[in-house]
Amino acid sequence: MNDYTPTEMMTISASRALSNDDVCFVGIGAPSAACNLARLTHAPDLTLIYESGTVGARPDVLPLSIGDGELAETSLTTVAVPEIFQYWLQGGRITVGFLGGAEMDRYGNLNTTVIGPYDSPRVRLPGGGGAPEIASSCGRVFITMRHSTRGMVDKVDFVTSLGFGPTGAERAALGITTRGPALVITDLCLLEPEPVTNELIVTSLHPGVDRGQVADATGWDVRFASDLGETEPPTELELGTLRDLQRRTDEAHSEVRRDGV
Repeated sequence: MNDYTPTEMMTISASRALSNDDVCFVGIGAPSAACNLARLTHAPDLTLIYESGTVGARPDVLPLSIGDGELAETSLTTVAVPEIFQYWLQGGRITVGFLGGAEMDRYGNLNTTVIGPYDSPRVRLPGGGGAPEIASSCGRVFITMRHSTRGMVDKVDFVTSLGFGPTGAERAALGITTRGPALVITDLCLLEPEPVTNELIVTSLHPGVDRGQVADATGWDVRFASDLGETEPPTELELGTLRDLQRRTDEAHSEVRRDGV
């Protein structure tokens, strides 16, 4: 299985970053696919927590939303949303949180609020939801997003979810003790914060991607690690498991649409 898409490479790269011992706050979309792929391959004991209150979910198909019945039906238990945030998240019991955004800058600050000035934006986005709390309270944050100058910007229009702050030093100055953005996974490469400065630098290029492609798709003067690596391509197991999961998901959701539910 040598033929794979950039999205598949991104999802598989994200799944590899998770371990058997992680307790992961999962978002819908790419994070959900990555977390469930990890659970179905190398991390069977990975604990998945969704914002709706499901703890230890083991869905057979990817959920349409955090309120999807598949999550409640397959979870170890369900609790109230305040408990998810106050006991699990703010209580420091979640090791990894997945986030994404419309915009991200070189210090991992994310914008899901507005494009343009706050008082008169060109686009008003959905907002933060639980993302600001995830950004500050999870042990580590993994960010997944497509790599383009539209999303990877020199300065976000609004800081919805704090990374390391506008200069890279604000997170520590505010007394936030969690690690913050530990890894950014895009469809072109992996980025990690540089020690001391906290600026995101490219540490691994996905197969077939060169430095020029990444530089052209980044809205700041992106730098590359001196020991720049190449991401391992998907294995047959990873790709087969991911595609089987997506096939089951497509079939289940198509059946729901046909039934008019």
